[in-house]
Amino acid sequence: MSDTAGDYLDALARFVGQTPAQAIPPAVLARTREILIDTLPVIAWGMRQPPLMVLTQTQLAGQDGAGRAWVIGSGRSAERINAAMLNGIAGAWLDYDEGNFLANGHPGIQVIPAAFALAQERRLSGSALLAAIALSYEVVARIGMATQTRLIVNPHGTFGVVGSALACARLAGLAPGRLRELASLAASCCMATNRHTMLNGATVRNWYAGHSGFMGPMALRMVEAGFTGPSDGVNTTFSLVLGEGFSPQVAVAELGQRWLLLEGYLKLYPTARYAHSAIDALHDALARLGGPLAPADIERIDVRAYKLAAFLSQQEPTDWFGTRFSIPFALATLLVGGRDGLAAFSDEAVADPEVRALARRVHVVEAPDLTAQYPALQRVDLRLTLRDGRVIEGACHITSGEPQRPHPAAALARKYQDLAVPLWGAARAEQLHRALLDIDNCPDVSQLVDFSP
Repeated sequence: MSDTAGDYLDALARFVGQTPAQAIPPAVLARTREILIDTLPVIAWGMRQPPLMVLTQTQLAGQDGAGRAWVIGSGRSAERINAAMLNGIAGAWLDYDEGNFLANGHPGIQVIPAAFALAQERRLSGSALLAAIALSYEVVARIGMATQTRLIVNPHGTFGVVGSALACARLAGLAPGRLRELASLAASCCMATNRHTMLNGATVRNWYAGHSGFMGPMALRMVEAGFTGPSDGVNTTFSLVLGEGFSPQVAVAELGQRWLLLEGYLKLYPTARYAHSAIDALHDALARLGGPLAPADIERIDVRAYKLAAFLSQQEPTDWFGTRFSIPFALATLLVGGRDGLAAFSDEAVADPEVRALARRVHVVEAPDLTAQYPALQRVDLRLTLRDGRVIEGACHITSGEPQRPHPAAALARKYQDLAVPLWGAARAEQLHRALLDIDNCPDVSQLVDFSP
């Protein structure tokens, strides 16, 4: 589909609504399965956090048995909009979910909760669900890539509302002629989000992804009820409200030929993606050192980074949530050692005096020359100055997990096991893994496995 094929918004809407499932490349479907496998245990861990447990209890009070959509990690099911909202919040809670540099955000967690819930509610097939996720992911990613997003705006709950709505429309069989209006209406229901919530450790930030899960299917209900949208809500919202410019040409360039879904990343650390670039630079420096390094040996660490990474310069996060958005803490907790995975970014780690002292010796600044190279390069330069006078340098040019530098399959398998086994036990974790690998052949995703994760 070319970028001259009529109105860009109509082209995006038709792409989701009318692309046959068999026209989606096998590599795209394989990556979609991989994202699902990564996402479900991340959602479940988020759902086990105390605020989510309280919210789930309150939101579903008196509604047990009211729907067949899983509230993943709670052992409960719900009507699809509640399930999509709660799963969206939970999936963003630990900042461990899939994302995409080009999209400036996390397309997967914006569309998966709503699509998964509707497919379960309507007892649709796994192949229908995979197609809806893959196609709507592209819309989210392309709108994100086409937008010059204001730095203050957190991307959750913005582009994702459009993709969430279109995914639901495809699964629900909305008439093709109404998809463009749905996309325009959905874009007019985005949130005015606030990136400072990350620096302040404010967990309201996690609601933003829940808003995509909630508002996407709600936009569909509104259109079905007769609500109307503006002539072009996407361009208005993303060029004037949440962004400082929007390019329709970029949004549809090579649509159906270049798949941004194949250009995203999965995380091995539960932190904002930009911190991973600094972590990679640290590993490079340690490899060059070639020997053991005790935290007490370090005089200071200097990090030169692109703008979005330099935004994560907070040296003293006050709780586990703030650790997700602090490069100084991330480097310190990994250098102190003794903790791994989620434990390295826990309240216990925040309270560790050795971690806190080292984090205060990590200094992050923006380097305009590195910002100019982003996103083609996610370059971070790091310098370890040791107390004995030695200086060790490290760098990251392409962050690990990008298509040019993929994670080893064993590392991703370990992440799944580390998350899924404590939640569901080895047998059930393996059962879910096999079911997701074979989801194309599942006739009813409400019966994907014989338990409610």
